[in-house]
Amino acid sequence: MFLTGSKTIKVGDFGISKVLDHTTQAAMTVVGTPYYMAPESCQSEPYTSKSDIWALGVILYELCTLRQPFQADNLLGLVFKIVQDNPAPIPETYSPELQELVTKLLNKDQTQRPSAAEILKTEYVRQRMLQFVEH
Repeated sequence: MFLTGSKTIKVGDFGISKVLDHTTQAAMTVVGTPYYMAPESCQSEPYTSKSDIWALGVILYELCTLRQPFQADNLLGLVFKIVQDNPAPIPETYSPELQELVTKLLNKDQTQRPSAAEILKTEYVRQRMLQFVEH
């Protein structure tokens, strides 16, 4: 996570840096931090913006639980868990809205994951953003 001087947080992974000709183009190589790999990347499918949404879900999960949603002793085991298992829910001390958001971001079916625009339009996120701006 990168912090800028203008209170902006950017998510990045230099391990998957790649210049694409078009923003809708999909990266066809599988590199990067394994804990953040989306199920489709584990299955040699193209990396798309929905793969970034998955990684955002992993980060949000980590912020809530202080651990990654999928853990294993080796890469093959980790890939299996990412593709087959469901993570334990985040603690119930967090709101049902946050629990629902994490679940949506970590949906195995990338077509069911929300886009960044859809996430920003949810009432829960909009309210949290307003609280941040007010402070």
